[in-house]
Amino acid sequence: MKEAKVLFQKLKIVSLLDLALLIPSSYKNSILSTQIQLGKQHTLEAKVDEVSNINGKLRITFWLSRFNMRLISMLFRVTPYHYQLFTLGSQHYIQGKVEDYRGALQMNQAKSLKRVGELIPKYGTAVKESSMRSLIEYYINEQMLYAEGLNALEVRTLLGLHYPQNLHDVEGYDKEVLKFLEAFNHMKKLKGKREDFPALEALHGKLNTFVKALPFTLTKEQQSVILEVQQDLKQVNKAAKRLVIGDVGSGKTMIILAAAVMAYPSRSILMAPTSLLAIQLYEEATKHLPSYMSIALVMQGKNEGDYLTADFIIGTHAILYKDDMPQASLVMVDEQHRFGTKQRTLLENMMAKDEKKPHFLQFSATPIPRTQAMMQSELIDVSLITSTPFEKEITTLVIAKEDFSNLLASIKSEIAEKHQVLIVYPLVEESSEIPYQSLEESRGFWEKKFQNVYVTHGKDKKKKKVLQEFRDKGDILLATTVVEVGISLPRLTLIVIVGAERLGLATLHQLRGRVGRLGLKSWCYLFTKNKNNERLKSFSQTMSGFEIAKLDLQFRNSGDILDGTIQSGLQFKWLNLGEDEHIVKVAKERVNSL
Repeated sequence: MKEAKVLFQKLKIVSLLDLALLIPSSYKNSILSTQIQLGKQHTLEAKVDEVSNINGKLRITFWLSRFNMRLISMLFRVTPYHYQLFTLGSQHYIQGKVEDYRGALQMNQAKSLKRVGELIPKYGTAVKESSMRSLIEYYINEQMLYAEGLNALEVRTLLGLHYPQNLHDVEGYDKEVLKFLEAFNHMKKLKGKREDFPALEALHGKLNTFVKALPFTLTKEQQSVILEVQQDLKQVNKAAKRLVIGDVGSGKTMIILAAAVMAYPSRSILMAPTSLLAIQLYEEATKHLPSYMSIALVMQGKNEGDYLTADFIIGTHAILYKDDMPQASLVMVDEQHRFGTKQRTLLENMMAKDEKKPHFLQFSATPIPRTQAMMQSELIDVSLITSTPFEKEITTLVIAKEDFSNLLASIKSEIAEKHQVLIVYPLVEESSEIPYQSLEESRGFWEKKFQNVYVTHGKDKKKKKVLQEFRDKGDILLATTVVEVGISLPRLTLIVIVGAERLGLATLHQLRGRVGRLGLKSWCYLFTKNKNNERLKSFSQTMSGFEIAKLDLQFRNSGDILDGTIQSGLQFKWLNLGEDEHIVKVAKERVNSL
């Protein structure tokens, strides 16, 4: 078809299954009814028994020989054509809604059909129905669908929906088939987008000394992910391309450090989104990495160590602007979703040589459902860390204005224990659009009531200094969501999130993850004007980021952690990522067998 390309663009279609899964929104049904149900549309064989004119309306009595019954039809917009059509004794196939009127069957404004016995699909898409049908007739056939890797049931289901022979085709099909096809199609497209390159070199650094020297035992999941990374780095024909997703406090830092050790004696680079995070990772690296490894820190206006000779370079995006940055065989990006795709690709390409690329590891603290991880792994290998080194004891409570005095008492109690408190506000300054106090409106109250109150926000140029001072000697920190990712505050045991219902569940989880970092009993207060908010209630009942990612799917469409590689969000019509793990698993096996 010549015009197919234009139509595909209009319909946002990139694969044959995209087209096949554009299932008709309705059908024009002219199949003769075998029984009569009141209130439903019917197609009936009928003979005109009586015709009369009542005040300009045409009243026709039909005889339904199949049902041995009469049916009355009133035509309100009458033309000469109707008188010629519905003559006494004439035979018709009539269509319309059948109702009961004073004990008799009635079908007002009955249509006379020329043809019956058909189910004609109606697509309701952005292109004309005739064009849509032409596309379907040209591309969707048995041969093409089998060529896509479908089985007989799947082919039969799709053909039945596009070319129905009976009502069972459009009403009795198995919806599980469409769920499977959505998952299969999505993963197939991702696999087609994946590009692998040879690695600069295979990395075989030994881990024993590093692991034995750690003052704690790595969790089973940490060990398992380190093993996956080790297998990746040993390859030379394919550069590693892995995303490690760990819940808040799950110990991703140890995976990063283990990877740097495995890269040694070759060089590795880690890029972090903020200077606070870079400094924190640098401190962890100097504390835990073997003494034979040299480490450098690269930030705007501040360097530690010599990055030209260092074995492990940690830095912010300032790394991207160093013309003399030495080549590294392993590149890592922490909190990868906070960098644009271009920035991550730029770092990878800076280290590439000819067709060869560095091994590339990305890390994220935004959990996604296991089903989504399975799907994304067709584009990039995915590892999940769902457990934490120790169980956090955090009580989450949904509170409102009437609970404020109890909240104040809890804050005083925590400060008396030499613990710290964080209060997160939705805005820096007053806004008529948000029914909550801002940071600036509230600070006077807290500064009057308490000592050692610190204040910061996203645009605060002294943010880093304020956070470091608060960590060492503060009692209360007033902030915006700037603290979602960043500095570790080991004494923080109480967080209040003002206007909690305005934030996504993933953000709430990140904020809650700021407290109880060392296992201290902690509290998270969700301050809202609606205590019956179902999202907040559900959130308060689980601590698992992966469970929260599932909840997020129930309350809204999930975002795509890989920057909309196919679309801006994983939005499926039939597949439920929260519940259909078994279907995704089978679809993944099928894709891998192609």
